[in-house]
This record gives sequence, C-alpha cells and structure tokens, in this order.
Amino acid sequence: MRESEAVFVDTGAWIALALSRDPFHARAREAWDSLQGAGVRLHTSVPVILETFTFLDRNTVRDVALTWQDSLAQITALRILTVTPAELEKAWPFFQRRDLHKLSAVDATSFVLMSHEKIRTAFTFDHHFAMAGFRLVG
Repeated sequence: MRESEAVFVDTGAWIALALSRDPFHARAREAWDSLQGAGVRLHTSVPVILETFTFLDRNTVRDVALTWQDSLAQITALRILTVTPAELEKAWPFFQRRDLHKLSAVDATSFVLMSHEKIRTAFTFDHHFAMAGFRLVG
C-alpha cells in the first residue's frame, strides 16, 4: 500500500475487526495494522455503517454495536461517504450482472461510490468486490 492511497472499508472488515470470534478476525487485525502503518486514507459509507451496526446489534449485544460506532470517531483518517439518489440509481445495473449472484444493495452502492471517488482498493472479505474489478485487502 502507498501512503495516502484511498481504501474503502466494507461491512465484513468492520465486523471482523469488532468481533474476536469472527473467523476473519486475525486477518482483519493484521490488514488493519498494515493499512494504519501505511498511512492510507480510509473511506466507508453510511450504508456500510448502518449494515455493520445492525449486524453487531442483532448478533451480539447492543453495547458491542455502540462501542464499535463510538470507535469510528477515533479514526482520524476515515471519511464517511453518503449515497445520493443519483448514485443509488447507478447501483441498480449491478443486479443485472449474472456473475454478481446474491449481491447486496449496500455492496452495489459501495461499487458506485468507490468508482466515483476513484478508490480501487477495498478492505473486505467479500468476493463481489473483486468480481466488480476492485483490488482486495484483507
């Protein structure tokens, strides 16, 4: 990774970082430390934050979800992207691609946001990002 390179953090990475019992936790911690050490510019989105919070809230206890949410404010190099109605409209064609079977709407909006922001790398464990042409970290 290059210093100041933009990296998009997806739901699966946030969950793996938050939960020590997650099967990807060790890989996520190692990747997170590497990203932090490289000085990359981290991005995520409002839909990703909502999806992550909902997952943590439903699969653990509310305090875990709230602690994770509070931790976002401590990440100084994190930019949270919003989704406009126009960007949402651009996400729908991803569902017509047969190779993106079981794609989530959050992932589709992430692809649009990443393209708009010229972000080529995703911190994720989701193969859909690679299939959509992004480089994976994690």
